[in-house]
Amino acid sequence: MSKILIVDDEVGIRELLSEILRDEGHDVLLAENAGAARKIRNELCPDLVLLDIWMPDSDGISLLKEWSANGQLKMPVIMMSGHGTIDSAVEATRIGALDFLEKPIALQKLLAAVKRGLAHRAMPATPRHPTLAALTRSLALRDLRRRLNQLTEGSRSLLLKVGPGSLAELAARSVPSASGAWFDLSASLDPLDGERLGAVNGGTVFVPELSRLNRHQRVNLGFLFDRLERYNLHLVVATEGSREDFLSEGWDLGLVDRLFDTTLPLPGLPEIKDDIPELAGLILQQLIESGEVPMRRFSSGVLNMLRTHTWPGGYPELRATVKSLAMASLDQEIGTDDASALLSETQSADNGNPLSLDLPLREAREEFERLYFRHHLRLEGGNMTRLAEKTGVERTHLYRKLKQLGLHGNRKSED
Repeated sequence: MSKILIVDDEVGIRELLSEILRDEGHDVLLAENAGAARKIRNELCPDLVLLDIWMPDSDGISLLKEWSANGQLKMPVIMMSGHGTIDSAVEATRIGALDFLEKPIALQKLLAAVKRGLAHRAMPATPRHPTLAALTRSLALRDLRRRLNQLTEGSRSLLLKVGPGSLAELAARSVPSASGAWFDLSASLDPLDGERLGAVNGGTVFVPELSRLNRHQRVNLGFLFDRLERYNLHLVVATEGSREDFLSEGWDLGLVDRLFDTTLPLPGLPEIKDDIPELAGLILQQLIESGEVPMRRFSSGVLNMLRTHTWPGGYPELRATVKSLAMASLDQEIGTDDASALLSETQSADNGNPLSLDLPLREAREEFERLYFRHHLRLEGGNMTRLAEKTGVERTHLYRKLKQLGLHGNRKSED
């Protein structure tokens, strides 16, 4: 039995389609607006969606874009409209809709479209990261998304001014791109060439902290700047530093001027703490759908703990924490006991957990290393490439060191 979600603000349409599809043996779910559809889609994972274009709270095209941008378009979507136009049909199919039905919908057309949709429901399971498109309840994040779109429409490069609790990665992943390809320039030590840029054509190149780039990576950055247009790329770099800081460190004046030409200050997680529960839930849903963690949900107590945490490591730390909680929880609901140990451990590290000077030198050194690497693992979201660069430890040796200290990096977080 297939689960089919019908999204339409007209109760008569919902009832009519529901009756037809139930007679065909399907399990039918009903939503009167985009908000209800979003909730049902996240909780019940329908096999197919019949989505009306014109609705009072948010139109169907916008909801389709949201699902597509966040990697949530795992099910076929068939658009419906009583005011259908060729432009609407083209736009919907370009975003990812499988079909378009114009009201009044003929019975045979409906059944044929549903049959095609269910036959097509195996979607590619490409892991995707959340973007600002799904965070629709927050005025601050909606405004941030609009500013990102406006700035990147006029410029291929954007510098994000960040502070503690940076949202840089979330913002960068929200920049519209033609292909959705993603390339972290700071994770690459090899010289850039046209072949490498061609592989991410139409995508986004990201630098999580500009000041960490070594001399060779700065050369790569200059090479990239001259080819952004050719390869239809957007460059998004983040930094806590100022233009003067980079010039005093010997950076090329021309490169610095180009980098700081278009800038946008970002809020940190502490400034949007009331939106953290929604963001954490979205991250968890993405991890579940990409198969990285088992089916889990947060208790209200845990969501409040996440909301009040300080998050000095920003979005990467939040994502790594959500993943760790989901993987470690023994129950489907992640409870406060699961979260308190992990969050209190990171909080104590932030508060400067003192080392005992009464320990033998070898034990004191080992305890310092454990605190040191745990701190930087959290700040880098478990990314081993960035951790190796930050700490100056060769990666093979770094894996051995972490194992020796009883810590675990994320070998999959290399991008």
